Amino acid sequence: QVQLAESGGGLVQAGGSLRLSCAASGRTFIRYAMGWIRQAPGKEREFVAGITWSGGSTNYADSVKGRFTLSRDNAKNTVYLQMNSLKPEDTAVYYCAAREGFGLYVTYDYWGQGTQVTVSS
Repeated sequence: QVQLAESGGGLVQAGGSLRLSCAASGRTFIRYAMGWIRQAPGKEREFVAGITWSGGSTNYADSVKGRFTLSRDNAKNTVYLQMNSLKPEDTAVYYCAAREGFGLYVTYDYWGQGTQVTVSS
């Protein structure tokens, strides 16, 4: 089982940038596809981005495509979500997530505690 810890959230003005990090425990990080899910107040959880075990492929929600970039460093057991051109509607708790497998996914089995991202207008 993998354990996940997010960092990098905060308050930013619209148009600004943030980089979220997610550190994973264990020596089997490469067995997991990774992703980010977010949940805004009063809304359901929403898929944001996913990446394969190798980092060779990514997928994004239409709402963030072209603004967010997901990457991973398997030597550091870490994934990064670079968020640019942030909008107030990006305000949410962002969760790092993992799923064992070689594909790209939009649902995941393991979750971190979440980090708050707030974008002011």
